[in-house]
Amino acid sequence: MALREIRKMGDEVLRKKSRNVDKFDDKLRILIEDMIETMNAAEGVGLAAPQIGILKNVVVIDIGDGNGVYKLINPEIISSEGSQTDDEGCLSIPGVFEQVERPNVVTVKAQDENGNEIVVTGEGFLARAFCHELDHLNGVLFVDKVNK
Repeated sequence: MALREIRKMGDEVLRKKSRNVDKFDDKLRILIEDMIETMNAAEGVGLAAPQIGILKNVVVIDIGDGNGVYKLINPEIISSEGSQTDDEGCLSIPGVFEQVERPNVVTVKAQDENGNEIVVTGEGFLARAFCHELDHLNGVLFVDKVNK
C-alpha cells in the first residue's frame, strides 16, 4: 500500500464532480487501502478520492467508534433528519475549523468494495462525516457551508 498526496484547497480537482465506479476489482481495493493508510497517517476521520486527485465516488470514514472503517463506493444520502451544528475541519484545508450545520441522522446507500449494496445510518459525528465526505464527491468543501 502507499501513502497518497492529499490535495489542498486551491487545487482544481477538489471542485470537480466525481464519477461512479463501475469496476470492482483489485485496482479499486488498492485505492481503498491507500486511502485508509493516507487518512490514518494524516490523523483524519474521513477521506474522499478527490482529495487524493482521483475523481471517483469513493470515500473511507473511521470516526474511531469501534465500528471500523466505512468503505463507501457510489454513495448517496437516501434520508436525513434533525439538525446539529459543530466545528468541522478538513484534511484539504489544514488548520481551519468552522461551525457547519448538518443533519443529525443520515442514511447512506452505497456499494462495498465487491459491488454489493449496503445501507448504513449514522448519527451525530458519523452523520456529519458522511455528509462532509459525500460533499467532496460533488466538488463541495465544508467552507462553502460555514454558518455566517
